[in-house]
Amino acid sequence: GSLAAQFSREREKQEKEFAEKKKQIEADNSRSSHIDKAFESHTDAASEAEFKRQTIGLVSAAEYRRRRENCNNPVAVVEDDDQPAAKRAKPTKKKKSKPLSFSMDSDDEQVTEKPAIKKKALKCPFVETAFLPDKEREEEIARETVKLTQEWHAEQERIKLQKVVVAYSYWNGNGHRRHLEITKGTTIRQFLDTVRQSLSKDFHDLRGVSTENLMYIKEDLIIPHHVSFYDMIVTQARGKSGPLFHFGVRDDIRLVNDIRVEREESHPGKVTHRAWYDKNRHIFPASRWETVRSVGIYLRFSIS
Repeated sequence: GSLAAQFSREREKQEKEFAEKKKQIEADNSRSSHIDKAFESHTDAASEAEFKRQTIGLVSAAEYRRRRENCNNPVAVVEDDDQPAAKRAKPTKKKKSKPLSFSMDSDDEQVTEKPAIKKKALKCPFVETAFLPDKEREEEIARETVKLTQEWHAEQERIKLQKVVVAYSYWNGNGHRRHLEITKGTTIRQFLDTVRQSLSKDFHDLRGVSTENLMYIKEDLIIPHHVSFYDMIVTQARGKSGPLFHFGVRDDIRLVNDIRVEREESHPGKVTHRAWYDKNRHIFPASRWETVRSVGIYLRFSIS
């Protein structure tokens, strides 16, 4: 019985404390509401007074409505006024989110980005720019060079195929003149081989002779086997007694006694056996013959 009475007294005490706390909370809430109402009434009165001050005199309807809204919402106006005008007027741009390479839907949609276009720097048309590097101009020059080179080689091949009649004399101590038609691209070795074949039936001493043991002498020069008639024509080379590029027989009777003028007289080339030359090189005409490596080393004289 005493335990139940004790619990009953404690419960009554707790209920009494709860009721007192509830009353205290209600009193505090009531007091704060009175303060808010007083502040609101004070704010409304101040706003109304400011509105009346701003609308003294003639005011348009739009201006009247704008000032009424400003007085009703003074906090918003203050916040707007605190911000700079440039900042308020600046429109906000939304940043576009770039797709991530590990996005889940990258397999379904592929985002194509446009390549950046490089702007070409413009040049002033009145300034000399030929000395500056120009890739397009260099490529054009290279193409033109290749084209001209191909055309030149084609023209030279056409010239080499042209026919020429060569007057020559087989020399074995006496002269035996012959004529042979060949192309300008024929080398001295090829020419001597053809001569050997054509003369072997008339001169038995040539039947067992190889082409390497034959010599071609033109204007007192022993011409190497690798030189072609085309080389002598193109270089306009001259020998000791006349031009190397004339292969016929030609006498120049102009100013015969004037040693100051280079004459255009041409003599037929001589074909002889090397053994005969080695045996008779100390006597005329072999004593005048001179071995050369290239016809290009001789000067090209102009005919007066």
